Amino acid sequence: MKFKYLLAASVVSTASAMVAAPAAAQSTGSIDFEDSVIIVSGARAGDVGGVEIPDTPKAKQVLGEEIIRRQRPGQTVNDIVNLVPGVSFQNNDPWGSSGGSFTIRGFDDSRISQTLDGLPLNDSGNYALYTNQQVDPEILEEINVNLGVTDVDSPTASAVGGTINIRTREPADDFGVTMTLTAGDIFAEGNNENYDRSRLYGRGFVMVDTGDITGMGTKAFVSASYVRYNNPFNNYGVVDKQQYNGRIWQDIGDNGDFVSVSGHYNQNRNNFFGSMFVTDIIDNIEAGDKASRFYEINYPCQVDAPTAGVADVDNNCGAEFDRRFNPSNTGNIRGSSRFTLADGLILTVDPSYQYVKANGGGDEELLEGTRTYNGVEYTGFLRGGYYFGRDLNGDGDMLDEVTGNDPSQTRTHRFGVIAGLAYEITPDHRVRLSYTYDDANHRQTGQTSVALANGEIADVFPINNPEITADGFALNKRNRQSYATLHQVSGEYRGRFGDFTAVLGLRAPFFSRELNQFCYTTSASGFVDCFENQDPTAYEAANPNAAPPISVEYKYDKLLPNVGAVYEFGDVSVFANYAKGLSVPGTDELYDSLFFSNKTDDFQPDEETTDSFDVGLRFQSGNVQAQIAGWYTKYSNRRATAYDPILDESITRNLGQVDKYGIDGSVMFQPTNNTLLYVFGSINESEIQDDVQLGVDAAGNPTFAPTAGKNESGTPLWSVGARGQIALGPVELGAQVKHTGKRWVNDINDLSVDGYTLVDLDVRVRLGEYFNGKDAALQFNVTNLFDEFYVGGFGGDLDGVGFAQMGPPRAATVSLILGY
Repeated sequence: MKFKYLLAASVVSTASAMVAAPAAAQSTGSIDFEDSVIIVSGARAGDVGGVEIPDTPKAKQVLGEEIIRRQRPGQTVNDIVNLVPGVSFQNNDPWGSSGGSFTIRGFDDSRISQTLDGLPLNDSGNYALYTNQQVDPEILEEINVNLGVTDVDSPTASAVGGTINIRTREPADDFGVTMTLTAGDIFAEGNNENYDRSRLYGRGFVMVDTGDITGMGTKAFVSASYVRYNNPFNNYGVVDKQQYNGRIWQDIGDNGDFVSVSGHYNQNRNNFFGSMFVTDIIDNIEAGDKASRFYEINYPCQVDAPTAGVADVDNNCGAEFDRRFNPSNTGNIRGSSRFTLADGLILTVDPSYQYVKANGGGDEELLEGTRTYNGVEYTGFLRGGYYFGRDLNGDGDMLDEVTGNDPSQTRTHRFGVIAGLAYEITPDHRVRLSYTYDDANHRQTGQTSVALANGEIADVFPINNPEITADGFALNKRNRQSYATLHQVSGEYRGRFGDFTAVLGLRAPFFSRELNQFCYTTSASGFVDCFENQDPTAYEAANPNAAPPISVEYKYDKLLPNVGAVYEFGDVSVFANYAKGLSVPGTDELYDSLFFSNKTDDFQPDEETTDSFDVGLRFQSGNVQAQIAGWYTKYSNRRATAYDPILDESITRNLGQVDKYGIDGSVMFQPTNNTLLYVFGSINESEIQDDVQLGVDAAGNPTFAPTAGKNESGTPLWSVGARGQIALGPVELGAQVKHTGKRWVNDINDLSVDGYTLVDLDVRVRLGEYFNGKDAALQFNVTNLFDEFYVGGFGGDLDGVGFAQMGPPRAATVSLILGY
């Protein structure tokens, strides 16, 4: 009976589970390499209550099954790692399937590499991380967080802020079935005060382990889950999500060699919601108006019926931000393998493929007419207008403004491999050479569709049946294709000299991005005009500053040293690490630069670089694990990007050099066999070194934002939290609290949001065997117990006021967990 994958170990059994374990890096090669050298003694390895602090030169923390299973079933892994010091996550809803905002040591998610068994999960274009698309937590073995640095073979061009490495569990040796059924609701002040709508949450999950089906170590598991719930704030949106996972495993001999293939598919259908100006949320919080979190939009509604001979206009039915869809179909295949080629010589190979089809956007006015340049009529996306040159609504004229939709569409095919060859010179000294390859075919378009009579979209993917212009092409608000390729060679030496462990590593990434812009770039902010099948002569004469369609290749490479050491004093160890990081600009900034392609030969944007230093102390003995680390990062050519959800565009600015520094600390303590206490906290400081140029005034003189000496916006200045557990027979109680400190709204630091405190509860009641050897348990989870009203996630702004999400209200679930 393998019920542990949903319930994990009990509090009582945790102490005895402290055995040697890998340091949980991301790839098979990194796992094997760290396991063989750093934790050579084994006696001090392992976790306490599901939290492990590996004894490596880098500041790391690992969350295991015990703590993962305590969280709400179906919750995104990024909410779970909010229990790690230095991490700050703001969930968009209580359930985890609507996205959120994420930072580690003040670095946003586009600068944090998140991987699943070595496969990169960040977007290949802008490096964004979509937390609503993460794997079901029930299939996970552990989550490993590198604070501020990467592994030497990390498959990323942008991870200057750390890594989150998610590891899938190994299939069980015995046959077993685990199931969970979860139901919940919002229990918050003001809910249904403005209108009446059910906010019930429902989720089902099932997982089957085959056990060893050949007698030679061949085993597998498959799982499926389904989630559906109404929007937590308004009267419209629904989240509908289905996910499938599987893994097949083959042992090779009895020395740890194996071959494994995993698969994942996730389909999300959800809407945007809860985004407001920061100042509006602050006003509502100060007024104590919790009912303002729940609001009604103009739904249902009807678009104006077309009338022949009349210039019909869009009446804004369906125009609300909350009616924008954010659908995604994502899938991947991940291979892992380990082969012993000779005594002490090990080869690891982790190939992968992933597919993405996703978009975001909403209502737009489609025009039946044309736009004229120098007497020539054009169709296409021109100066922000959608010109089709034909009757779209069937009323027999070409005078109308028709309600439609124009989401930004992305399709990605991505192939990768991480291969490593490690050699054990002696039991205490080891070297490895790794090669990392990542190739992404990234297609970005913006097709349109005419809205239905009720303002709805006929297909959440207009690309499936796009509207065609009179000139015979699918109108796009953007039309571009990029090929991002990473070749990376890395080497690492690790060795022990008595109580001293040294690590010497070097990464050499060679990154290229081939950009194919099929539209005219009309501004440095990335505005474009897109048309096809027409003579461009008249357009170009009328728009001499527009950069024509172009294909260009940008290349970035850098040598990135990674040096660290650990010195042990019995149960105490001192560690230090230096790492140089690289972040290559994303597609939006690179495409924006093409505006200068017909004005200068040097228009390639610079990369970001970091020099990061960590130094700290660890204590590991029996029932205690503790770590405190001080860190400093010199951040050069710091780019900041803020997303405007209304305009559906990102604005990038360069802050120049930013100095970042702080302290992270945590203590995990098991005072008795049935109690646990975990305390953690962090301080995050930053200092922008220079004023940032905004532009020029009427006289041609540069204007600046007063940013010198100010903190970066969007990240908390400090945070502190704790978790406690106690077992009382078959009942296990858990509570966790986290206070997130003040955050600046902009980089000139003239507006901030107050800190907030969230308290969560979990109760597990073991019901025992209910028949024929089958087990059952009930688990209760309450998030935001005291219904804190707070400002959720936001990206920050330069000198103004941007948008933010409202923090999710109090919610509770009950889960029935069955297994045999």
